[in-house]
Amino acid sequence: MTKEVSSGGINAVVSTIQHVRLGTGVMRASKALLRMNGQFGFDCPGCAWPEPKDRATFEFCENGAKTLLNITTKKVLDEVFFRNHSIQELSAWSDHELTNCGRLVTPLFKSESSPYFLPISFDKTFDIAARWLSDTTVRDRAVFYTSGRASNEAAFLYQLFARSFGTNNLCDCSNLCHESSGVALSKAIGVGKGTVQLEDFLQAQVIFLIGHNPSSNHPRMLTTLREARLRGANIVVINPLLEPGLKKFRHPQKVGDLIGPAKEIASDYCQINVGGDLALFTAIAHFIMTNYSEKLDDDFIAQYTDGFSNFKDDLLAVEFDELLVQAGVSLNEIEALARLISHHERVIYAWGMGITQTTYGVHTIEAIANVALMHGHIGKAGAGLCPVRGHSNVQGNRTVGITEKPSLPFLTRLKQVFRFNPPTKHGLDVVDSIAAMLKKEVDIFMALGGNFLSASPDTDRTTAALAGLPFAISIATSLNRTHLIAGKHALIIPCLTRVEQDVQKGRPQITSVENSMSIVHASRGTFSPIRPGLHSEVAIIAQIAKRVLGKYPIDWQLHNDDYDLIRDSIAAVLDDFHDYNVRLKNPNGFLLLNPASVRTFPTTSGRAQFHSPKNKKAHQGDYDLMLTTIRSHDQFNTAVYGLNDRYRGIKGERRVVFISEYDIKRLRLREGERVDLISHHQGVIRTALGFLVKQYNIKPGAAAAYFPEANQLVPLESVALESNTPTSKLVPISVKPHRAHDGC
Repeated sequence: MTKEVSSGGINAVVSTIQHVRLGTGVMRASKALLRMNGQFGFDCPGCAWPEPKDRATFEFCENGAKTLLNITTKKVLDEVFFRNHSIQELSAWSDHELTNCGRLVTPLFKSESSPYFLPISFDKTFDIAARWLSDTTVRDRAVFYTSGRASNEAAFLYQLFARSFGTNNLCDCSNLCHESSGVALSKAIGVGKGTVQLEDFLQAQVIFLIGHNPSSNHPRMLTTLREARLRGANIVVINPLLEPGLKKFRHPQKVGDLIGPAKEIASDYCQINVGGDLALFTAIAHFIMTNYSEKLDDDFIAQYTDGFSNFKDDLLAVEFDELLVQAGVSLNEIEALARLISHHERVIYAWGMGITQTTYGVHTIEAIANVALMHGHIGKAGAGLCPVRGHSNVQGNRTVGITEKPSLPFLTRLKQVFRFNPPTKHGLDVVDSIAAMLKKEVDIFMALGGNFLSASPDTDRTTAALAGLPFAISIATSLNRTHLIAGKHALIIPCLTRVEQDVQKGRPQITSVENSMSIVHASRGTFSPIRPGLHSEVAIIAQIAKRVLGKYPIDWQLHNDDYDLIRDSIAAVLDDFHDYNVRLKNPNGFLLLNPASVRTFPTTSGRAQFHSPKNKKAHQGDYDLMLTTIRSHDQFNTAVYGLNDRYRGIKGERRVVFISEYDIKRLRLREGERVDLISHHQGVIRTALGFLVKQYNIKPGAAAAYFPEANQLVPLESVALESNTPTSKLVPISVKPHRAHDGC
């Protein structure tokens, strides 16, 4: 009898307890977990899924707990650690070992000739950073990167520093994940954000989960989906992999779930080809137009949209049978999905990076938006568009100005408020930054959090790009692979985490974040800093800016001393943040206005836009399988907390390739053997060595492997059209028997 696999449950509790034992301690961990996501606590440093207004005592998931316990560890990387471990030695450590080795507590400097990181003082650190930045005469030769965990206050100050310095090279992790969502939604509805709130999920009749796996990537979403399913919602999963964690769920905080049967999540599961989503939603629209046209919301289309007539003509001209082949689905499946959509008033379309990180990611989201607009599934309760974002404040970072393509109105307000002329030329995104580094067109790379190397495509070339930089600055809480590569000369500046108390001039400071549904709320640190003298992200940015720019265009020290002043500045630039400091006192925060959620569409025409289908096969040519990169259950983004993936039956292994039984036989492979994965792009061969073959319920013709291990197969030049996002979910590969190589 096959053992039932479900997400959550007692195994989630056991896994969390095991991480407590690794270094945090029971009392310290209990205090941290009780305060995480509480109304007067700190925001989870993991994903961006929102908290309900009526919060549970334990408002966290297993992955959030692992992320928290990792940064509240008692282990520290002090002066002794870096005397005993050379850079070369640390470079040989695995991502798992680096993730779990401890907290950074002392500033570090590496010169070109030094085999070790040398501990230095904070004052010297800031002076070195300021000297390199001040000596950069061509300001566009500096790149400022941001991960999604920085607070609104730190992110706003960071972008103001970069633009005052003289560049819009403000790339961020959005370039690597949901850039396609922002581009497509801005075109379709005039706003690059989702239109739903948490409450909508409990009113929806149908919820589509497209190209993402909440059970591993944002498990708190499963609680919402569980409630929606119990209320009778149809939950349809569209994904090449059949993920056990999306079929059954046991809420680890509900006794009935722990001792009784697991609750169903997915009511329907549609396994499609990797990259087949564009064809799928085009086919759904085609079937609806030809079979259920009477179900279209004609009033909504006439009153709120443009382009329907051209869209209809172009849609009906598409070869329907070819769409079925490209999507890898049957006519019966299309009919079932079309019926669900057209016969229900309240439908939510939620998607992840399985959509955004493909060649036609922007066009696929346009196709999803087309289907929603056909039925008026936007701007009403229980319906809408929902990109499910990863990092806990990636959306907030973008809202307050972290972007390489700032809008003219935003720059105009910066000019008016701060009385300086910000640069107007668009800057470099992540992919273009790497290309510029390879061409020796970047002198300084500064990172506010994140693991740039492990998050980026084309690992070997990104490594060469970072290694060739004259100077790199990393603001971080823990050691990662980027730190061991970036810059001939380099600084690592440790900072406080959001769980630690941030006191400036004797006054505790609060910060704020925006979740994936546009709610801004406060985050308050609970613990004393792991080491006295650690600086916050805000303080580090302010101290460097003060040394480089003096009091131009603001008094950086004053803003360092009082974060209320930063929020006042944000409110002066962004109208939605009016009365920021007052509204932030609301325990549940405040909602930023999304005009599209009330059927006001700030596009050029003032209406939502239909887009004609772009039905193109993403890849031609010979290859064995189409690879998509995925996370294991024991990681969050690039941070690898463990080597197990219990939902997929993996223990103690990261170099795994998941292949269907059909393809294992077709390619004459054996489950458990080692193979090499080879991608071909524009005549360049990239090889990832020694992956373990695992038979899995995945669509024939598809393969899956964990990132960052498989990132080296993703070509730098293979990007989503219009968004320039790497196509990490659409990599054609060949599979060969593994042959031993030096160093493998």
